Amino acid sequence: MKPLKQVAQAYMALSEGEKKLQECAFEEAVSEYQKAMEFTRAIPEEEVFDHDGFDALCHAGLSGALGKLERYKESLASADQALHYFNRRGELHQDEGKQWIAAVVNRALALARTGQSVNALKAFQMAGEMVDERKGELPDREKLQQMIADNITMLQSSMPEDGAKRKAWWEFWS
Repeated sequence: MKPLKQVAQAYMALSEGEKKLQECAFEEAVSEYQKAMEFTRAIPEEEVFDHDGFDALCHAGLSGALGKLERYKESLASADQALHYFNRRGELHQDEGKQWIAAVVNRALALARTGQSVNALKAFQMAGEMVDERKGELPDREKLQQMIADNITMLQSSMPEDGAKRKAWWEFWS
């Protein structure tokens, strides 16, 4: 099989995963994202292909599908894999910025569902800042902002009073 065909199959599976995720067919979405990554494994190393970038796109969607299936530990692991790439790239205004935001939100949700409230709060706050800074199109921006704000409020209200309002050491001296 020629690499071009494998690349085309991988992107078709990625696209199908996105479609299945939008249709709430989460098991099928998981399967398509995994299939997309499998197709790229057959591309010879000497061929020029951004495996890490492609996997990050797949893992961003995969983490969302896994979260919807309440497989939160797997969702968290997948989001972390996506963020390993996106956090190094830092292109919030590119098209990949949507997947970067999705991975941060998926990570925050997985952290919240696994009882890691402090880290979930930080992740939701980061996601809120990213959505606010995003200059390009972002589908359902207002709905996403509201979901993030609701989760921040819920997490803050569930934390001990002193932990939620604790100041950093340098704030006492300024």
